[in-house]
Parts: sequence; C-alpha cells; structure tokens
Amino acid sequence: MPSAPSASAASPVPGDRRTALRVCPLCEATCGLALTIEGTAVVRACGDREDVFSHGFICPEGALFGDVDGDPDRLARPLVRKGGRLVETGWAEAFDAVAAGLGPVVEEYGPDAVGVVLGNAGVHTVAGVLYPPLLVNGIGTRSLFTTATLDQMPRHVSSGLLFGDPHAIPVPDLDRTDHLLLLGADPVESHGSLCTAPDFPGRLEALRARGGTLTVVDPRRTRTARLADRHVPIRPGTDALLLAAMANVLFAEDLVRLRHLAPHVTQVPALGHALVEFTPEAVSPACDVPADTIRTLARELVAAPTAAVYGRIGSGTVLFGTLAGWLGDVLNVLTGNLDRPGGVLFPRSATDRPPRPVGPGRGFPLGRWRSRVSGHPEVKGELPLAALAEEIDTPGEGVPGGLGGGSLRALITSAANPVPSAPDGDRLDRALARLDFMVSVDPYLNETTRHAHVVLPPPRPSRSPHYDFAFNMLAVRNQARYSRPAVPLDEGAMAETEIHARLVLAATGRHGTDPAELDALVVRHALGQAVSDPAGPVHGRDPQALAEELDGLCGAERRLDLMLRLGPYGDGFGARAGGLTLRRLLDAPHGIDLGPLRPRLPQPLATRSGRIELLPAPIAADLTRLALARHDRPGGFVLVGRRPPGSGGDAPGRALHVHPEDARTLGLTARDRVRITGSGGEVTAPVEITDAVRPGVVSLPRGGTGTPLRITAANSEVSVNRLLDGSLLDPLSGTAVLDAVPVRLAVIRL
Repeated sequence: MPSAPSASAASPVPGDRRTALRVCPLCEATCGLALTIEGTAVVRACGDREDVFSHGFICPEGALFGDVDGDPDRLARPLVRKGGRLVETGWAEAFDAVAAGLGPVVEEYGPDAVGVVLGNAGVHTVAGVLYPPLLVNGIGTRSLFTTATLDQMPRHVSSGLLFGDPHAIPVPDLDRTDHLLLLGADPVESHGSLCTAPDFPGRLEALRARGGTLTVVDPRRTRTARLADRHVPIRPGTDALLLAAMANVLFAEDLVRLRHLAPHVTQVPALGHALVEFTPEAVSPACDVPADTIRTLARELVAAPTAAVYGRIGSGTVLFGTLAGWLGDVLNVLTGNLDRPGGVLFPRSATDRPPRPVGPGRGFPLGRWRSRVSGHPEVKGELPLAALAEEIDTPGEGVPGGLGGGSLRALITSAANPVPSAPDGDRLDRALARLDFMVSVDPYLNETTRHAHVVLPPPRPSRSPHYDFAFNMLAVRNQARYSRPAVPLDEGAMAETEIHARLVLAATGRHGTDPAELDALVVRHALGQAVSDPAGPVHGRDPQALAEELDGLCGAERRLDLMLRLGPYGDGFGARAGGLTLRRLLDAPHGIDLGPLRPRLPQPLATRSGRIELLPAPIAADLTRLALARHDRPGGFVLVGRRPPGSGGDAPGRALHVHPEDARTLGLTARDRVRITGSGGEVTAPVEITDAVRPGVVSLPRGGTGTPLRITAANSEVSVNRLLDGSLLDPLSGTAVLDAVPVRLAVIRL
C-alpha cells in the first residue's frame, strides 16, 4: 500500500545539519519555529524571527518540539488486536480490519450505532481538520462526540445564538485595547485559548506599559492574576451572576453606549428588563464580590477609550457556562466595544468560506436530535462527551425522541483520550471494553486506545504539513502560514492525510479505493457549488478546468489551494490580481501578513433577523434558571481545576492546592496527603498549602489528553475528572461541569 508523497523535505544526508521552518502545533499560540535537523532528527527548535505573526517568540513547549517529535513512546506501526492482544502489523492488514469491523455494525444496527470521538489535538493538524467531517457524513452517524463539550462549547452556543454562527467568535484586540477584563483565563500559563496570540504574556505586559488596565476575575491567584492591576477572587461558578450585575449597572445608570452597533442590535429593552433583578447587592453574597466593586468594574469598562471582555474555561465549564459567555459579549455590545478596534473583533481567516450576502440567515438551531439514554440535545451536531459511557453500556431504545437503534456498538476515536479527560472515566473505561469494534487514530497507546481493535498511528509532527485552519479563525491578527513536512516520512510510515482518507473509505464501504479519489470528489463538489454562486468569483466557469489549475503535491494540498483561492483574500482563480494561492504561501516561508483585525459587521451575522439578537429565547429561559438557582454557599469545599502537569508521581504540580486558613482548620500540613471525595469517586493527593487559592476553594489538575499510557495513568490518579460522575452539565451547551463542584476532604497522616 503506497504512501502519499512526503511534501517537500529533501532526502536527509547522515550527519547533515539544516534548518527548516514550520508552525508549532503544540498549542493555540501557533508560533513560527526554526528547526535544526540532523539527518532525520530535530535537535533544536527556536523562534523564527521573521515569522509574520510570532516574530521570534517561542514558549517553553515550543522549545521542546524536538523532544515531542522524537518521543520514544510514539507508535511506529499500526496495531491490530489478535488473540486479545494488540500486535504490530502492516497498513494493508490494518485497513482490512477496519473495513471488516465497521461494515457489519452499520449493516446490522444502522449508522448511529457507530460513534465518533474527536479530540482537541486533531485541529492542530491538516488531516485532523479536513477529513473527520467526511468520515461523519460518509457514515451518516449522528453519534458524534468531541472534547469541545469539555471546554469551549459554551462559546460556540453563545455566538450561535447572538450572531447566528457558532464559529463567529469575536476575539479581544490585544494589541490595541485600553482595558482588558479576563474571567477564568490564565493565558500566561496556557498561552491563550479561543484567542490565538503568540506571546500572550508579552501582549499583556505591553497593554499595561501603554497605560492600559488589566483586570482578572478568578478564584485562583494565577500567574496572569499576579500581573493584573486588579485581581477579583470571585467565588467559583458565579461568573454569570457577576456579569449580569455589571450589565444591570449599565442599564440602571444609563451607561449603555451602543455607538456604531445601534443599527445592528435588537432586543435591547427586553434585555434590560430581563436583568433588572440582578443588582450588585443581589448577587454580591453569592459571588463574594462587594457591590461597590461590581459597580466599579462596570463603570470602568464603559469609561475606557476601548475595552474587551474575554472569558475562558474557568467561566465556561460551570453550571451556567453558556450564560457567562453570552454575558461577556453582551457587555462588549452594551459598551460599544464589539466589532471595534481595541475592543473585540471577528477575525477573517484566509480559508474562511466566501462571504455570504448581508441579510437574514438561517440562525442557529439547537436540539435537532437527542442522545438515546438521557435525551441530551445535540449542539452543533455534537452530543455531550460526558454521555458517551451511557450510550455504550445502557441497552434499549432509550428516551422518546432520542437516537434509536440501541446502544453504540462501534467507536472511532481520533486524537482523543476521553478516559482520563472526561468525567467518570472509570465507567467509560469499562464501557469501551464492551464495544464490538473500535478503531483509533492516535500516536500513543493510552488509557483509551488500549481498548481499540485497530490503532492507526500518524507520523511524527516534523513529517506532516501544517496549516492552522481552526486557529486562524481566532487569531488576533489576520495572517496565513503553511509548512510542508520538514523531514521525509520514515520507512513504513504513512502520511497522516492518507491515513485519514483511507479510514474514511474503509468506514464508508469504499475500502480499496484510491484515496486521491476522495480528495478529488471533495474538490469537484466544492467547485460545483462555487460556479453556481452568482455572487462568487468563479460563477459560470467550467469546474473541471478550474480543478486542473489547482496546485499541490497531494489531494490535501490541492484542497488547501482551493480554499485559499476562493477565500476572502484569494485570487478567485485569476479573478483578483495578487490574491492568495498555495503557491504564494509556499513562496513566503515566514508567512503572509494580512493585516490587523477590522470591523466586519453586518457581514458575519447569520441570525434570522440579520441583527445581533441580544436575548434569544434559549438564553432568556436559562437566565430564569440562573435567577431561581440557589446560590448560597455549600458546606465543605469547592473544587476548581488547573492545567495538568507533564509528569506523573507526586510532583508539586500534581498536589491539591489548599489555602492556609483551611489547612489550619483541618490540621493539615504539607507532609500529609488528602482524600478528596466527589459525586463520582475519590482520589488521594499530596498537598500544597498556598494562598494562590481563596479560602474554601481547593484546586486539582484536570485530566490528561493524548499522552502515553504511562503518563495518563499517573496523571489521572489525581485529576478533577475522576471525582465527577458526569451528571452535571450546562444544559444549553452540554458541557460537563468540571469547575465549582463540591467535594469533601479527609486528612491522611503519613
């Protein structure tokens, strides 16, 4: 079975040292790297000083690119289960097994009996973006689960309801804002999320250096909070209450300033009425933030020359996560800072769809189908990952209106390790063992993939191309960069794009078809639509002739060239002189700068009214839930998560963080261990006594992701996820509640 060509790397000469440029795939910052390569080994990674976006910045993770690339734990060959054991095999046998395993399940039980689980790491690769939609649509399954429901789905839902498009997520204009309000975000540590910005810490320091203000709302005194002008140590899980009270202040004190947004906004009076009871005095006891501080936050936000509200995982993975995301953008609207330089703006990616005509759109539907067991509504075509275990291990037809056909019988995972990263991982671990068939695209044997019948390992990052389809839609500056593989494929390896293409074909009854045919089919379909669009640049032209103009060494590159040419900066196949193409990107190894973010309204709006709908019906209903919820302080402790460390054992990063006052009350010392009990189980952890958490709050690392079994097994022993039973979800987004959960502590004397 031949492999697709390794895009452009020259054949290495033993002992030869050379430099190759590529974009880092290890986090959302997408920094440009200059790799030093000896033979086929990456021996050094430093920042590319001429990169148009990162300008030479590199974080500690990027500096370790060579270690990640050369990780000896990575699988080198496909694995197939034989006699109960996973054994190395060839690619042909592996895909034969995939076709033989999935086909009978679809034929006997229907397409919904095949679940698909996609992980965050997939959006860091070309293949992980281009092919999974073809897989899901080709099978016809509605049983799609992604790690978005452990992280970012509240932002998709709030944007979908406000703007009509779940991908229209405005990002803070970090380089021009005068006032930045961060909630539940620690970009100094995380490098940013849903806001792609190389050197996020440097940008925050530049904000303060030019006289701007940084305010951080977080129950932990994070590294970002230490940098801030003001840290507000809010009670976990009450961000929506705080933001609602700030909006209430704007209405009550006649401080609403829509400015340029006035023609694009609807439901302003209704919003003011809906927020009338969320006064600072009403929410202050629940938030544990003084009413005067809440008023000050609101007044400063509207008084600043420009301002931006930005919230992330700490304000999203809670019971009212979608409301917190919605209220953040409500404040951006009410202060006139949406779609404004220095406020929050909509990026314009080079591979974005061609601009749609301005006017009413289709809106954002929720709940087009429901999960079989608990009846969770789909969101953006996805079901909650927290419901995956019950969809496998619960027999029967399920709830009325839920997916029919019985339990999941087969599973396809790609770059996902939900056993340690989703709630109630022990139940999921047991459920995976019940599947008739499972196939995983993953470089590691980990807590999830160890259950697979077939494991298809992608090559090392240096052997794959890179283009940021997803993160350029969230970048703080418009730009485009493409990297061909820095090193040729190892002997016996297969290109990641070919692995995904062959998986699609094997799973959809076309096993044995040339994978190039799959890409050609996508190109024909896209060009057929493009030439039929009267507003498009290629209307009325011959699609076959256009297809012959496409550049690229493989089908994936030709698809990228197509998206660039038809995108907002593209040449339109010659219709626009000097427009973007794959060839132009290849001729610009440090990338092409497309300029700062610019106002774009009303073009991004796709609501049924064609305007920003400030109070959609689902939001209004959930706002009632927020008002009626009990916000009194529970007894015991409230748990919040933090970024997982990179190693196992009792490293300081693995400890439970406890405030000194609470340690004294418990009689706890740094030499002790603590048993932490939650709704779904218990874990034992070492202790770090620190005032980085507020009294009454404790903090543990979140579950691991796509790392080797020896690391995920160690990390998951002391992870937030093992304490949760998965029953608590934000109902609008289906996102698991991973933060602000009650726990009990018991001291273990050593």
